[in-house]
Amino acid sequence: MRNLLWLIALFAVAAGLALLAGANTGYVLIVVAPYRVQLSLNLLILVLVLGFALLYFLLRLIGRTMELPDRVSAFRERKRRDKAGRALRDAIRVYLEGRYSQALKFADAAFATGEGKGPAALLAARAAHAMRDETRYRLWLGRSSEGGDDVRVARLMTEAEMAVDGRRIDEAADRLAQLQATGGQRPVAVSRLALRVAQARGEWEEVLRLARLLRKHRALSPDLAEPLVRRAHLEWLRDHQHDPDGLARYWKQLPAEDLRDRRFIEKALPLLRDGGQGSLARQTLEDLLEKEWDSNLARLYSVCGEDDPAGCLTRAERWLPRQPRDPGLLFALGRLCFLNQLWGKAESYLEASLNLAPAIDTHLALAQLAEHLGRDEGAVQHYRAAAELAAQRH
Repeated sequence: MRNLLWLIALFAVAAGLALLAGANTGYVLIVVAPYRVQLSLNLLILVLVLGFALLYFLLRLIGRTMELPDRVSAFRERKRRDKAGRALRDAIRVYLEGRYSQALKFADAAFATGEGKGPAALLAARAAHAMRDETRYRLWLGRSSEGGDDVRVARLMTEAEMAVDGRRIDEAADRLAQLQATGGQRPVAVSRLALRVAQARGEWEEVLRLARLLRKHRALSPDLAEPLVRRAHLEWLRDHQHDPDGLARYWKQLPAEDLRDRRFIEKALPLLRDGGQGSLARQTLEDLLEKEWDSNLARLYSVCGEDDPAGCLTRAERWLPRQPRDPGLLFALGRLCFLNQLWGKAESYLEASLNLAPAIDTHLALAQLAEHLGRDEGAVQHYRAAAELAAQRH
């Protein structure tokens, strides 16, 4: 419809011009002695229009001809960039597919075009590292410096990541330090690498800080963060067992969220006991047992009774009516009675626990009690039973 309207308009303009030209009787006289040229006004207008069009065409032709070398150069540059981009895209695609040898070839082709040298070299370095080709990895890593400062952070990140994968922990730590010195916002990927480096170097306070940071920013799921936090705490407690005051200060500053981890409390209590601070976890352990009963935790309750054995025994006996056949609670009661010098009750509780669930520590507790009471033969029997039970488990 639009084309039809344009056609009608064109015919209308042509008809109008024809009528106007027919009505125009003017003429133009050009005198160039001794010649005289007389033209109709309509012809002169036509000649001027055609002359202007021809001049415009000639000027455009000359301009385009002069621009031809630049256009050819721009065309070649565009073709080169397209080739480089296509090679780099192919390199990324086959690298993600796991075809590292092909990725290395495409990255080499992209690097040879001179476009995007830095990313192409880094991709080639990653492919070579995946192929365990250390020589070509180092070669391409060196070539990546041709990319200039634009790829410096990417190069340091690649070096750190590859060093961690290759268990070159000191090298990875050095690259991460350089990354941190560059300033700016610290990416999540850098924190993850730093976490792996801190684990490998046994820097447990740093592991704890990074695990909490990543969990806060949802860069580490709770299922993955919880074991890391737990291990960091346990390793710190293990390293400071000979510093009772340090253990006490550390335990008191633990957040409530970490103290709700039952597996952490279960593993931490023996460490606190060995450091002479078993009573630190008493309130935490009591709260956990009141909230949800756990036989393994109840077994460790005797560790908390070194400072106040009578108070702990009273609290444990309150649980007995609710858990009369729990071997863990009976063991704890036996140990607490031993600490309170209630020899008969201690033996009764320990034997009841042993009858419900034979355990090495129960045999050892009974052997200790027998030695204290002068029953050497009974102590030997329990030591032998504990050794046999340990052999069966191994």
